[in-house]
Amino acid sequence: MHRLGVRLGGLLGPGDLLVLSGDLGAGKTTLTQGIGEGLKVRGPITSPTFVIARVHPSLVDGPPLVHVDAYRLGGFAELDDLDLDASVAESVTVVEWGEGLAEGLAEERLEMIISRGDGTDETREVRIVGVGHRWSDLERDL
Repeated sequence: MHRLGVRLGGLLGPGDLLVLSGDLGAGKTTLTQGIGEGLKVRGPITSPTFVIARVHPSLVDGPPLVHVDAYRLGGFAELDDLDLDASVAESVTVVEWGEGLAEGLAEERLEMIISRGDGTDETREVRIVGVGHRWSDLERDL
């Protein structure tokens, strides 16, 4: 998951939104840590479960990473209260547990569903759906 995140981080830019879903322990935060490394942002990147959102500024004049954990949010109204739409255009925004909540933040986005393997190893299955023209070459790029 970390390597995939680093690779994605190299493709991402200002205005990109990633909506992550998957079971506990599937690797959403590990993926986000790799994205942060690929973007070269200030860390450490940890799960923002209790603070809901963290901003990691770039160390190389790139976009900041906005890392959101929507697990404890009760609906879109609470996500909207975070005022993320004010920073989405300038940042790379990753929303863990964002399925059904965060899609309204941007018309173009990556939706990623992460599933654990059979439970006996560290295998993960990742389904990536690019929504919008921005992601039309996603398969080629990855």
